[in-house]
Parts: sequence; structure tokens; C-alpha cells
Amino acid sequence: MEEGEKNKAVYGLIGKGISYSFSADYFNKRFEQEQRSARYVNFDIPDLSSLNEVLQTANLKGCNVTIPYKTAILEHLDDIDDEAAEIGAVNCLKLDDQQLIGYNTDAFGFAQSLKKQLQSTDRSALVLGSTGGAAKAIIHALRGLSIQVITVSRTNDSDFTYSTLDPDLVRTTPLIINCTPLGTHPKTNQCPELPYEVLTGAHFLFDLVYNPSESLFLKFGRQAGSRIQNGYDMLIYQAERSWEIWNAL
Repeated sequence: MEEGEKNKAVYGLIGKGISYSFSADYFNKRFEQEQRSARYVNFDIPDLSSLNEVLQTANLKGCNVTIPYKTAILEHLDDIDDEAAEIGAVNCLKLDDQQLIGYNTDAFGFAQSLKKQLQSTDRSALVLGSTGGAAKAIIHALRGLSIQVITVSRTNDSDFTYSTLDPDLVRTTPLIINCTPLGTHPKTNQCPELPYEVLTGAHFLFDLVYNPSESLFLKFGRQAGSRIQNGYDMLIYQAERSWEIWNAL
């Protein structure tokens, strides 16, 4: 590594199988445009036993956290922001005087993105993949917007499993949010198991997946005339909030 690279502030993304992520590209372009002496790298680790090695990276200032570590990271923190503690998931880490502090910027990013197409009739939501770390932030944000939450997952920890979900409930619930990684590149032929035939123009499908820009889940929504939104704007909003946290005194 060149001497200039060694002295740069380091930020990164902690996750597993994260080659699909746009975060490094987004931040590194920003650093270049703003002529900042910083770089953003992927820390693709098999499990959190490798976390200490990541945290020993020279000049490391902060990290984002993604699948599958947003809840597992909690036991490794020295401190946690109040909102992140309430959510029960962390996607942003700040290193402050050797202290590892956890934050959640997903809830903010999702709410800001959702509001762009949210209508007054969108008063209830099906949250798919509701037991994951990302879903915890989405549920928190929805409740903050006074939207009724109905959870769906593969397990009995939710209101419904995919097999017990009534098509009539899907038909009458305007907002459907995919918090699973199903459909993410390269497995773009996957999507949550839903009765897509009941979708109408009154629905709003939001997918946290942003690569590809139109997942199979969103494609079914578009074909039904529903409003659709991928997770790219959410990514940008949560990244901006993370940057504010990393640079706060």
C-alpha cells in the first residue's frame, strides 16, 4: 500500500457475502469529489469472531453493518444509542476513544425514502422477513408514522408465516415491504412467496433490495400497476446519517 493510502481515514462495511453492495462505491466517489483523505472498504467476514481483526484496522473511524450481523453485533458494543437500543439492531458503528458505539440509521433512511410515495390511505403494512435486523428498523419507523404493522416470516415468531398468510389480507393491505435478501444479485430469480395475483394499483411495494434496481418482487408490483420503490434511496439516506454520526464531535 502506498504511503498516502496508509494515512487515510478508513470506513467500511461489515457483513457476509457483500460484493453486491454499493456502499463502498458511493462513499469512495464522495471522498474523491470532496477531496477527503479517506477510503471505504468491504470487511466481508465469515462470522463475528473476525470483528476484533477488523477493529484493529489502522485509522478505522467507523463502519456500517449489514446482513447477517445487525443484531449479533449488539453483544460486542461498548455503548449503544438510545434509538438503536429500542430497535434492537445496529447498522452503524463509531469508534470513539477506543469505545465501539452502535447506532441505527436504517430507520431514518427507510422513513425518508418511504415518504416520497406514501399516501394517506397507506395505513397498514405487511413486513416480510420480519425477524431480521433490517426489519426491526423498518417496524420501528412504520410505528413512528402510525402505520399498523403485520409481520410475515418463515417462522412462527411473526403474525403470519407465508403459508398461513390469507390472500384477502394481502389484497387489503396497501403497503408491502420486503426486508428479506431474496432477489438480491446474483440470485435475481427469487422473491418472497406471495399471492401476487391479488395486487392492484392501490398497493405500494417497497423492497430493501437495490441491486438489481427492479427485483422480481417489484416487477410483480409494476405489472399489477402498484407503486414500487427499491432500497437505493434508503441506502443513500442512511449513509448520509452515518456520515453525520462519524463526524459529530
